[in-house]
Parts: sequence; C-alpha cells; structure tokens
Amino acid sequence: MGFEKPGSFMSGVGPFPIAAVIVVVAIFFAWLTARFVAIRVLDPSAKRAGALVFDAAIIGLIAARIGYIALWWPEYVASPWSMLAIGDGGFAWWAGLPMAVLFVGWRTRTQAALRRPALVGIAVGMLVWAGGSAVPELLRKGAPPLPDLALTRLDGTPVSLEAYRGQPVVVNLWATWCPPCRREMPVLQHAQEAYSEVSFVLVNQRESAQIIERFLEQEALTMSDVLLDLSGQVMQAVGTRALPTTLFYDAEGRLVDSHMGELTRASLGSTLQRRFGVAAAIDP
Repeated sequence: MGFEKPGSFMSGVGPFPIAAVIVVVAIFFAWLTARFVAIRVLDPSAKRAGALVFDAAIIGLIAARIGYIALWWPEYVASPWSMLAIGDGGFAWWAGLPMAVLFVGWRTRTQAALRRPALVGIAVGMLVWAGGSAVPELLRKGAPPLPDLALTRLDGTPVSLEAYRGQPVVVNLWATWCPPCRREMPVLQHAQEAYSEVSFVLVNQRESAQIIERFLEQEALTMSDVLLDLSGQVMQAVGTRALPTTLFYDAEGRLVDSHMGELTRASLGSTLQRRFGVAAAIDP
C-alpha cells in the first residue's frame, strides 16, 4: 500500500492505514508542543511534560476503545476476541478525550506547573487529528468510481462490477491464502444476511474457482456474490496492494469509504450505518 498511479485511492502509507498514521502524527505534535511550552515556562520540567502527554494519550486511547466497544456491545459480544482487534479502527474520541484531560488533572494535582503545557499539547494534538482526518475524505473525492471491469462468477458466467450500481456496494478484495481474509468471511456472510439493501461483492484475487469453492465448502460459507479476478485487475484499478481491502461505494458508484485489513462486525456495522444509513435487520 502506498502512493499509486494518478487517479487511484491511497488508503494507507506503506502497510499502515491512514487513520493510524494520523493518530501517531497527532500524538507526536502533542508531545512536541507540550515540551516546547514547558521549556518556555519551566525548563527543568520539559521532559516530564512530554512524558505526561504521552501517558495521557495512552489512557485516552484505551478509554476511546472501551467507549467504542460499549457503543457496539452486541456485535462484540457475538465475537468477543474482536475486542482486541484494534486494527478495525474502533475508537470513540468522545470517551478518550475527557479521560485524557482528567488524567492530566489528576497527575498534576501536586505539579500544577505541568498542567498548562500538557493541556496545550493535547489541544494541539486534537487539532492535528481533526485536520488530518479530513485527508481521507479529500482523497476519496478524487478516487475513481466503481470500476467498470469484466469479471466472472464461480460458474464461469461473465459479470461487470458496473452491474451492481443502483444500491450501495461493498467490494471486498481477498484470497484464500490470506489469514485475515479467511477470518473476516463470517463477518461478511452475516452482513450479507443482515443488510439486504447493500450488495456485498467478494472479488477473489488470482485464484481458481476450484480453490475458492473448496474453501467456501470447508468453511460452510454461502456468499452469493463471489467473483473471480484472475489477473488482479481490480486491485490495480483501485490502487491497493494489500489484502484484505474493503471498499464502500454508494448507489451512484462513488467511493465513500475504505478499510484496509480485517473487518469486525462492529467496524463493518459502523461504516454501513455512517455511510449508508442502514442498520442490521437481524441480531448479531
């Protein structure tokens, strides 16, 4: 994953999702700002101010994760181990920010001079995060639409991705040799059953129908739209090199969101609700 040909959508920097990179950059600026303010105000405590901001960031991220899990509790209960899958991007800033500020207040109750540098650092970090979070949206505006590519179904019937326009479409790029792809298959099957107003299209990369059918049978999966991409043309068209990658297109074929890495029920449900305004029709 990385910078691709013009017109493609960049959903990551190297192997890392853009969202994760933005968080790291925001924490760095928060730390740097706290140290700068501390040096200007109280030189001996500069290092302690930076360390305090870093600790607050960790506490805030933990609280944000817990808040997100609480928000999507039914989905996480259905698959408890997914609570540890922080790669799903499940963090609630409204839970993390107050906890980070409270932590700073508690830690500086006897060191009031450190409070201002730490809080200024947190404020700058949040501004960087908010500004950086707009980057993926801007990139998506220039992303190509749902590719008009000719693929085939498992039975050899030709089909174009364009045929799925008219309703929201989730395109999942996967392969049977990819462990996270295999793990997220039950999530996608559940979504296919729970969100009837959305098409879930699984575009397999460079594998034969026999391999795919054997995998689906072994895992007792009954996905309705599994397509063959024997040349990997879809990955090239959307500008990604990582599996799994999931792309979300609206009814007009415009890219509205993307996810690099393994999906969880919570992360998928959150994106479907946020982008398409749909809710699950069946319990998790």
